[in-house]
Amino acid sequence: MFEQGPFGRHAEEMFGQLAKTFGDTFGEEFAAPFRERAMSFRTDLYEQDGRYTLEAELPGFRKEDIDIDYTAPYLTIRAVRHEETRQEEDSRRIVRSERRHGEFVRRFYMEDADREGIRALLKDGLLRLDIPKKEQPGGKRILIESED
Repeated sequence: MFEQGPFGRHAEEMFGQLAKTFGDTFGEEFAAPFRERAMSFRTDLYEQDGRYTLEAELPGFRKEDIDIDYTAPYLTIRAVRHEETRQEEDSRRIVRSERRHGEFVRRFYMEDADREGIRALLKDGLLRLDIPKKEQPGGKRILIESED
C-alpha cells in the first residue's frame, strides 16, 4: 500500500539533494562519487577471455529509458525514470497521486575497451553488456638467461 520506513525513497532523495549541493559548491568532480551512490543500481563486472561482461539490474526500465556511452576511458550507464501512479476511490473521494522521477548513473573506468565492439541486451530487467578489449600493442617480457 503506502511505503513506510526511514530508509525508503525519501532518504534517497535527501541524499541526492545533498550530493547536488556539494556539486554546486565544490564542483561536479568532487560530488560525483556521492551522487553515484545515491542514484545508482547494482552491477556485476566480470573479466574473462579478453573481454568484460557487465550486468546491471534495471527493473522497470525500458530500453528507451537507458543511455549507454563509452567515451574513453569511462563507460557510463544512465537510466531515467518517469513514473506516475494515480489511485482514485470514488466512495470516499480519496485521490492519491505519486510521481517519481530520477536519474540513475554509474560510471566504470575501462581504458582498454573496444568502443566499436560493445553490445547491449536488456531482458527481464537485467542489462547485459559485452565489452571486448582492444588489442594491446605487442609487448613481451624478456627473461635473462644465465650462462651456467
